[in-house]
Amino acid sequence: MERIKPRTLSGFMELLPQKQAQFERMTEILRTTYGLYGFAPLDTPAIEDAQILLAKGGGETEKQIYRFQKGDNDLALRFDLTVPLAKYVALHANELAFPFRRFQISKVYRGERAQRGRFREFYQADIDIIGDTKLDILNEAEIPAIIYRAFTGFGLSRFQIRVNNRKILNGFYAMQSLSEQSGDVMRTVDKLDKIGAEKVRKILTEDLQISPEKADAVLSFIAIRGTNEQVLTALEGYRGQNELFDKGLDELNAVTRNLSAFGVPENNFAVDLTIARGLDYYTGTVYETTLLDHPEIGSVCSGGRYDDLAGYYTDRQLPGVGISIGLTRLFYVLDEQGLLNPELPCAPADVLVLPMTEDIAPAISLAESLRSQGIRVQLYGEQKKFKQKMSYADKLGVPFIILLGEDELAQSKCAVKNMVTGEQVLLTADEAAAHILSGKYTGPIILEN
Repeated sequence: MERIKPRTLSGFMELLPQKQAQFERMTEILRTTYGLYGFAPLDTPAIEDAQILLAKGGGETEKQIYRFQKGDNDLALRFDLTVPLAKYVALHANELAFPFRRFQISKVYRGERAQRGRFREFYQADIDIIGDTKLDILNEAEIPAIIYRAFTGFGLSRFQIRVNNRKILNGFYAMQSLSEQSGDVMRTVDKLDKIGAEKVRKILTEDLQISPEKADAVLSFIAIRGTNEQVLTALEGYRGQNELFDKGLDELNAVTRNLSAFGVPENNFAVDLTIARGLDYYTGTVYETTLLDHPEIGSVCSGGRYDDLAGYYTDRQLPGVGISIGLTRLFYVLDEQGLLNPELPCAPADVLVLPMTEDIAPAISLAESLRSQGIRVQLYGEQKKFKQKMSYADKLGVPFIILLGEDELAQSKCAVKNMVTGEQVLLTADEAAAHILSGKYTGPIILEN
């Protein structure tokens, strides 16, 4: 039989058990965090009717989508979690309670060129709050609190949630009679950190043919900096010139006003007028989250407010607000930067029970007793030499092993060995459980420099 060389396709990530355990720990923290805010878990099919997925797409989306025929069916793999959500809400609108709050942590697929840190198959971790006809601004104010709790749950403190409002931007460009060019202007402004103000001004005046006065007005506007209070005060100077701008400023004030009540420190939150997000999609508050010590990573969590989630599938007005974390990319970059905590226990069990007698019934009974107390236990039943058993325990990385031989059984006890310190103690089953639980590691997933 001809052997086939095993290989993983480019752009698809496979992890060894230790790394997979770290990844699962991140998803566990996200699930717990989202649950604390009343979000219901949701899963949607990885394969959908291509017509459904491409309703709002076409162009670049159609080039990137994995599409195939099965019989007479035109099918495709989902490329994000928002379009399937739109279909889901349109389909089940009469069965859902609004506002509908859902989280989804699932794989998506994009047939783009695989490159460092960018994948063809990857996990996204999304939350969305969908309203029926209306959705209160309080929901937009709550989003930073959810981001803050999730990232502090990872062990991070040096991150910043940057917030803006698309109504402010659109209103400002309307004041400057630049509404028709606003998309090009915002895309140019987005390059400010990379190419600097002078080059941005040159593109605005030469390539976009915007007058020097208006280019200076744009650069002056996006250069507004300071504390959140100082930025909002500066924006008040533009009030009264455009109705849309005024509405956006009211919304931004409402979001920032509730920060302290939601427990978000101001040093983790900043009003940033350069944030625009999807030009044709977001209509209100927009968010981007960056790691302050690693700006090269870019945004690790982004999203915003949209007014019509499911317009391609229903006449029902379904506004919403949501954020998405590109979890696979974030994990890859954190690992590459050496920020994943190497001390985080990644073993599949808390303790490995090693029977040292022919009768393994006592070992089985002990294992079940420990499991009933929430301890993950692996019972080792292989007929190997003691050295091989210990080598297996080392390779597995279990923090504890339990030796159960004739001497231990005679005393109705077991020998518990800490695999990190080498300490070994003789304990009853209940004492062993307490000892193992007290030794559980509770440190962060991610380290900060």
